Amino acid sequence: MNSFSYLRAVNVADAVEDINTKNKAKFIAGGTNILDLMKVNVERPEHLTDLTRLPLTEIQNTEDGGLRLGALATNAVTAWNEQVQQRYPLLAKAILAGASAQLRNMATNGGNLFQRTRCYYFYDTATPCNKREPGSGCSAINGYNRIHAVLGTSEHCIATHPSDMCVALAALDAKVNVTGTKGDWVVDFADFHRLPGDQPELDNNLQPGDLVTSIDLPAKTFSKVQYLKLRDRQSYAFAIVSVAAAIELEGGTIKEIQMALGGVAHKPWRDKSAEAMMIGKTPTKENFRLLAETVLATAKGYSYNSFKIELAKRAIVRAFTEALQAV
Repeated sequence: MNSFSYLRAVNVADAVEDINTKNKAKFIAGGTNILDLMKVNVERPEHLTDLTRLPLTEIQNTEDGGLRLGALATNAVTAWNEQVQQRYPLLAKAILAGASAQLRNMATNGGNLFQRTRCYYFYDTATPCNKREPGSGCSAINGYNRIHAVLGTSEHCIATHPSDMCVALAALDAKVNVTGTKGDWVVDFADFHRLPGDQPELDNNLQPGDLVTSIDLPAKTFSKVQYLKLRDRQSYAFAIVSVAAAIELEGGTIKEIQMALGGVAHKPWRDKSAEAMMIGKTPTKENFRLLAETVLATAKGYSYNSFKIELAKRAIVRAFTEALQAV
């Protein structure tokens, strides 16, 4: 780990000013990802701006009937919050499927959005990686790519986004509140993360000195939800494929349906046109399979991960079937 300077910010303006006046600076809150990356020299910040004392921990109702999650509220506090449990169980399920209890006690909501990929080659500084060192090449494309992306890939990167929480936030149409040197603004969750394109080193569409202050959940809720996470072991493992499924019926047909996939792309994968196709259809396994085929129509497998395509299709059918069976 390299040497670095450090400042504990006392307010939001202080944090934004500090990080924007330092060279190679990074925010740190729970530190559950960035400290790991620093230990293996993947991240080498020259300055850290500590956010842990900022007043961004509240979870509160919004004027439009939604719920605002403070960026510094921990994943554990968020998952067990009464409002989240009752109104947004999909989010609670997704958070509790991630990491371990100890990590959830430290990890923050804002930090969860900025998780870096868990690609083997990204963490191995002895191998080429365009995400770690732009222009060096992607070792995963012709390497061992079992955990890698099958949707939205490019010739420069096939890494996946590792978050469970973000998959649920994508399915729920969350919004992200951001502040920076240019003021305050709101980002639709669908526009927050990026596909790799020719700049895989960029995980999201914010600038380095922009600070997430909170995440807003919409007033609309779903009574039938499921978060299905398929992984190599039952706990403390990243998703091979995950599905955040939300559905509402009316008169025996689908009134509303929203879904996002995890473990298959550089960002949580959402296909709103495929969802729209399902409105008015009966909630059968055959129709859920049609949804799955549509969502995965452009999927491309690599040497070791082609199985993910069929796995994802079956996971979609299973997730919605289980959502409808839930009491």
